[in-house]
Amino acid sequence: MFDSIDDILIIGLIVAILFWGSGKIPQFAHSLGRAMGEFKKGRLESERELAQAQASPATGSSPRVVREGSSSGR
Repeated sequence: MFDSIDDILIIGLIVAILFWGSGKIPQFAHSLGRAMGEFKKGRLESERELAQAQASPATGSSPRVVREGSSSGR
């Protein structure tokens, strides 16, 4: 009966229409599309930051730690 993914999607769509009504389906699709767009934007931004971090030369082996209250000149 469920030979392909298309059959499952059609059954799922029918159940969704019966459960939520036909008015909620476009709202759901809109919010899903917006979420996918935000995910892609975030992924591209993180890839850009990663490439930028890999391209910049390393300045030192470890970051310098500054302690409060300690000074070199007394």
